[in-house]
Amino acid sequence: MRVGIIQSCYLPWRGYFDFIASVDLFLIFDEVQLPNRHDWRIRNAIKTPKGRRWLTVPIARTGPPQRICDTPILTDRPWIADHLALLEEAYASAPHYDRYIEPYRAILRKGHGLLSALNRELTLWLMDELAITTPIESSEPWGEPGRKTARLLSILRAVGATRYLSGPAAADYLDLEAFRASGIGLEYKTYDYAPYPQLWGAFAPAVTVLDLLFNLGSEARHHLRSRQPDTVVLPPAPAFADALARRSS
Repeated sequence: MRVGIIQSCYLPWRGYFDFIASVDLFLIFDEVQLPNRHDWRIRNAIKTPKGRRWLTVPIARTGPPQRICDTPILTDRPWIADHLALLEEAYASAPHYDRYIEPYRAILRKGHGLLSALNRELTLWLMDELAITTPIESSEPWGEPGRKTARLLSILRAVGATRYLSGPAAADYLDLEAFRASGIGLEYKTYDYAPYPQLWGAFAPAVTVLDLLFNLGSEARHHLRSRQPDTVVLPPAPAFADALARRSS
């Protein structure tokens, strides 16, 4: 079983959904500390007539350590109206804007108190629109406490993974020898996508998947997969994979 583990993101780009579609089980890793800077957990980019603009969810900084799953959304800011206004400015003339803006608006207006809850509901909605059926769970209940690679391997063993799909940035900190000793295979996701028709000039790849949906509608699901295969760093140990297969049969 191929498993992926990533933090939740606000309105992720298409590579995030390609990642989810590439695994048999996707775990949301929001038990980790929120970065001390703006990043994809709380914001994403859109393409507008004035260039790239950011949609940012305002959050309360409660002081370190602050886990992503515990991060509250500030309710005294008009951020929902701001996001809707920016999207209308950028995409009202897109072919499929009307189809997707209302479900998005309805989710925002539920008034989620926590960032993780908002990100997860938006991700599940977008997966449904993209015909992605990969099961999603939180990583928190699985495995034993630990740091970095030890924690990941504990989770992977607990869910019965034979292969772990990681984002390529993790190459800087994952312990290859620990993976080799575990018998669990290690692979890095490759992100290489063809352009698609967009509004407002030259193609911009690093924007929210809403851009893809607004422009292509149901055809968006056919523009998700990377053109290059993922990189296999360590194949699963045959004896380990066979043992798991026997245990699950």
